[in-house]
Amino acid sequence: MPLKDIQERMKVAAQSAGRKVDDIRLIAVSKVQPNERVESVLEEGHRVFGENRVQEAASKWPDFCERYDNIDLHLIGPLQSNKVRQAMELANAIHTLDRPKLAKTIVRIAQETGNCPELFIQVNTGEEPQKAGIAPKETDQFVAECRGLNLPIVGLMCIPPIDEEPSLHFALLAKIAERNGLTGLSMGMSSDFERAIALGATHIRVGSAIFGERVPT
Repeated sequence: MPLKDIQERMKVAAQSAGRKVDDIRLIAVSKVQPNERVESVLEEGHRVFGENRVQEAASKWPDFCERYDNIDLHLIGPLQSNKVRQAMELANAIHTLDRPKLAKTIVRIAQETGNCPELFIQVNTGEEPQKAGIAPKETDQFVAECRGLNLPIVGLMCIPPIDEEPSLHFALLAKIAERNGLTGLSMGMSSDFERAIALGATHIRVGSAIFGERVPT
């Protein structure tokens, strides 16, 4: 089964890097996947999933959470301020905190509800104008601002440019995280997660390699 294949490859990559595979969380990216594919992975015992869009997450995960215990849902797509409350109700972790306005909205809702998911700051390591994320040179200051707001920042996230060697971006993200005392590194996808593990990834986001190609809606 594809899930077992990925888990085996994770184990080999971790061993090669002198790491424990248990220190790396596999996020099965279920965006734009039919519910039956998601359910088959749930039936295999996997519980950590990632969704890009709040609306899609809301349409499928409350039902799955009623039927399966201990689901750990991660929001890994860009987050609009008007979707924050719903995202915080659904997700155990948000990987795409990338601007002060969003941070302040999360703080306000966390104070109202008494609950806040774990947060990763998204860094635009390739400084691509079309891509979300904070610029590398602004990340240290933003981490400090978020800590000043008492937000539970656990790490950093990146999506390397598709036409560049991802290891360069993984190494940059790890360096920024280390100097800020952050241990979480959300990096690596279906095509490059082994390289991400070699450079310290704690969360890898794998979709098509587990579920097959996405089904367009």
